[in-house]
Amino acid sequence: MTVTQTTAAGVEDTGQTAGPATGSADPCSAPPPRHPRPDGQDGYTISEVAALTGLTAHTLRWYERIGLMAHVDRSHTGQRRYTNRDLDWLDLVGKLRLTGMPVADMVRYAELVRAGEATYGERYQLLQATRRDVLARIAELQDTLAVLDRKIGFYADAGRAYETERTR
Repeated sequence: MTVTQTTAAGVEDTGQTAGPATGSADPCSAPPPRHPRPDGQDGYTISEVAALTGLTAHTLRWYERIGLMAHVDRSHTGQRRYTNRDLDWLDLVGKLRLTGMPVADMVRYAELVRAGEATYGERYQLLQATRRDVLARIAELQDTLAVLDRKIGFYADAGRAYETERTR
């Protein structure tokens, strides 16, 4: 899902950079999200969001408590009502978690988004640092994969040699 978060200044932050001079979205980015309900009819309960995201209700409440989620609207009975925008935000948070970004940095990013356009530079720096960390982890995993491939090749050759010797 693409993240769209309205900032305090009322400006949307889609989490994407504009494409070429046309101002269109990056053609390599993910397609627009498909929400279960159209905007305006998107009052999801916490259990529905848990089912849609794979997060637990406890985690969703914790995200709200620590400031990772903006205020979640409530029904007249006090039940949380999440929107498609909240689902998009949770999708971004899930991606940030996969990068290994510390929770404190995710909360800081959420605070910066809510603070508005004046924080673009700081958000950029935070995401660039996370990107560098991800690239370093990818390089480590590629090295690890190369070791595994060598070991697998060794054992495949050794197994064939063993079978050849055994059948003689």
